[in-house]
Amino acid sequence: MKNRKIIIGSRGSKLALIYAEKARENILKHAKDFGIEDVDIKEIATKGDQVQDKRLSEVGGKGLFSKSIEIELLNNKIDIAVHALKDMPSEETEGLLTNCFLKRNDPREILISKNNKNLKDLKLNSVIGTSSFRREFQIRKIRSDFQCKLIRGNIDTRLRKLDENLYDAIILSYAGIDSLGLSKSITQTFSTSEIIPCAGQGVIALQCRDNDIELIKLLDLVNHKKTYDCIKAERSVLKILEGDCETAVGAFANIEGEKITLEVELFSLDGKNRFYLKSSKGIEEAEKLGIEIGSALKKQSNNSYKK
Repeated sequence: MKNRKIIIGSRGSKLALIYAEKARENILKHAKDFGIEDVDIKEIATKGDQVQDKRLSEVGGKGLFSKSIEIELLNNKIDIAVHALKDMPSEETEGLLTNCFLKRNDPREILISKNNKNLKDLKLNSVIGTSSFRREFQIRKIRSDFQCKLIRGNIDTRLRKLDENLYDAIILSYAGIDSLGLSKSITQTFSTSEIIPCAGQGVIALQCRDNDIELIKLLDLVNHKKTYDCIKAERSVLKILEGDCETAVGAFANIEGEKITLEVELFSLDGKNRFYLKSSKGIEEAEKLGIEIGSALKKQSNNSYKK
């Protein structure tokens, strides 16, 4: 690979570029023949960044954040695509391979509120900002009086909207806030059982062309095995459910010793019914665990989570 330059494609947001830089650092650790000047980062505009006043499901789904970058990859304009895994559809795009994951960032959900109040202390009928049906149903399970209102945009935009009193509180992922050095603004951090994150939350995925043997070998060295096994379990649930970005599902896997434990909750389309399962297996059966839980929840819910 000595005479080759590697171009990493990324969304242009502040957070996405931090993730791309992290990917470059990990690649340089394992690509002995390369210096920083041999690995470039290219910013790519995505439709998900451009349309910020509607739910993703109304304008094309999760692929809005990944499709433009994948097209550049398929057209040989870039060599590696960097994605926040939670923004990627569960089905792989033909011709591409997503088999490399950096060590997972903190997967938990956080609350940022006006006057630094915890969730239980917010006033009656408080307005909570979220773009996710999953978060909306999870929050209203804790307190049914909350009014959930759509919020889109990067983290800075969401914090500004909170400051402008458009919301009483907003729900975000810990990983994004922490990566931007904004942890001091966190009011409350929820455990992964209090609010089960979406599959892949806190994970940076590196994608390449499925015929690029050199890069596949390099990314295999970069891949964080423990994160990879957890993702196999979580993403298997999504594949079985065949849901879209309106599907309200939380899935989180954790490894202790030689066992992997997967906790999943699924809500009906109207949020009134919740279906929950938690189970463990040996790490080598991570994918099987996800398939089993996904299948059981699909049956339990009688497809009430789908249109």
